[in-house]
Amino acid sequence: MQAYNRPLYKWFSLIELGQLTLPRFQRDEAWTHNEVSNLLRSMLRGLPTGAALILRVDGPEQFRSKHLAGTPQDGRNVTEQLLDGQQRLTAMWKSLYNLYDNRTFLVSIDKSTIDFNVNPSDYLQANEIEVVAQAIYERKGSRYPMWVNDAKECWERGLIPVHLLRPDDISKEKKAWLKAAAPEDIEMREFLDDLIDALRERIKHFNLPFLELPSTTKKHVALDVFIKLNTSSVKLTAYDIVVALVEDAAETSLHELVDSLAVKVPKAKDYADLPDLVLDTVALLQDIIPSQAGYVNINYRQLVSEWDELVSCFTKMVDLLEEEHIYDEKRLPSYTALPVLAALTKYLPTNADQLGNARYLLKKYLWRAFLTDRYEKATTTNSLTDFRKIRDYMLGKGEYKDIPIFNEYEYPAPVKEIIIDAAWAKNRTILGRGLLALQIKCGAYDIADNTPATKQSVLSREYHHLFPAALLGKADLPNNRIFSAVNCALISWRTNRTISDKNPMQYLLERAENCDLGEIERDRRLRSHLIPIKELSMDYSDFDSQETKAKIEQDFTRFVEARSRLLEQAARLVYNGEQLTTDRVYAKFADLQQQ
Repeated sequence: MQAYNRPLYKWFSLIELGQLTLPRFQRDEAWTHNEVSNLLRSMLRGLPTGAALILRVDGPEQFRSKHLAGTPQDGRNVTEQLLDGQQRLTAMWKSLYNLYDNRTFLVSIDKSTIDFNVNPSDYLQANEIEVVAQAIYERKGSRYPMWVNDAKECWERGLIPVHLLRPDDISKEKKAWLKAAAPEDIEMREFLDDLIDALRERIKHFNLPFLELPSTTKKHVALDVFIKLNTSSVKLTAYDIVVALVEDAAETSLHELVDSLAVKVPKAKDYADLPDLVLDTVALLQDIIPSQAGYVNINYRQLVSEWDELVSCFTKMVDLLEEEHIYDEKRLPSYTALPVLAALTKYLPTNADQLGNARYLLKKYLWRAFLTDRYEKATTTNSLTDFRKIRDYMLGKGEYKDIPIFNEYEYPAPVKEIIIDAAWAKNRTILGRGLLALQIKCGAYDIADNTPATKQSVLSREYHHLFPAALLGKADLPNNRIFSAVNCALISWRTNRTISDKNPMQYLLERAENCDLGEIERDRRLRSHLIPIKELSMDYSDFDSQETKAKIEQDFTRFVEARSRLLEQAARLVYNGEQLTTDRVYAKFADLQQQ
């Protein structure tokens, strides 16, 4: 491996001629505008930005290739493949050619420091250069804000467009900008002309050094260098590395496969980041722990050859989740269960009776994952163990009693006391979201418009306090009780969020703009959220008296007790794989009340 220096203009020349490409396994551009600004700032100040890594090409490319984003796409005589440095070179090219859709970059000059008696090069030495990333947008064919396109207004702000610094012959463009920027001030125009030239020289000759692997380097060696170079500085995700390994082992683009999965099973991406879900599911299917440590042991040829089967697994996974009224990542109680569920669908039988029993088993697994603490810790190890034991049981090679997540002693259904302590459903806690999922499965009819909770309707709903937070605050209740899963329902409400200490039922119906609901219909809708009607129908007149504050706390305690009992019965039903309906929950709740 040899090290070399190379100025930016020579890098750009290779790009323009199509002689520099990227291996296809490289991820797409990923830098934020802040990272681009920092890079430009370093370049203009003459600071190093690291080194690139290239693989020399003397003949056919070793890796299938693509071009840097925004660059000419007509490669001719490729001489180099860029193994590391894509983000930097892409940022340099797109910023200097003003190719970003939502940002334009400008050099910021403190006009108060300008001295016409000082040479611009000396001026740059004495003053630190800043770079501004200005947000832009397009409307009706025009680019906004309008001042960005106006040289005079730019310079009034002390800004010079970065695209004037690109290493091309832009003499006409620069002359026009200068004339517009300082039309009446010849001295300023001459200073700006020299200043821009000085900045252009810095950009043109900015050194981006590189390490070069000879063209005789074996593919697996080049990939090994690429992975080690990137993991040592934590630049790549585990998925990025697997993409490279798949490319090497199967000469197939994992990016393209995952993109095709998003097209064939579009709902799958609503539940999780698809690349992560793919890796975790494949790991389980190959009997490997679903973690970064396990990914390196994946058989990538097998991954590619069995891709259609994987697509089928995700299709079945989505079907099962929707049947249980689990619709999206925001309300998903536990990600850990998803790859297990997807992988297990591979073993679903085709016989109708057997298929029904197997689907019943998977749904039972899903709710135990959502309502117990099985996946609160050691998630990857536990998920692999559960997968293996359930798979063996489905194949007739294992015993039900050996499946850890079905051990009722170790992982019991949540009881009232546990449910009372469950955190606010919007938080990323398994039980809090699991309890909300029970309500959605019961229908959770909206109080305002009577629509059931569906994939679309939940998007417009919000997490609502059943006993108003302001009311409970008056009673000096702590936040962990106010913001508890038991005090939460997912409903739509009007946008006026005036804090209120009104009576709970009055507050709820007013926020839903449905005060005129008849009592029977009102109760039906509330019951679909597993809300105890009597305990919510409390009345207070003098909110500030000590007696009222004490009563509020007592009433809220009774409400929490009743609702946690309802949720306990609902949890028990799905935990045991039984049918969950509002009527069944309330019937069991009534039996408890009579005991």
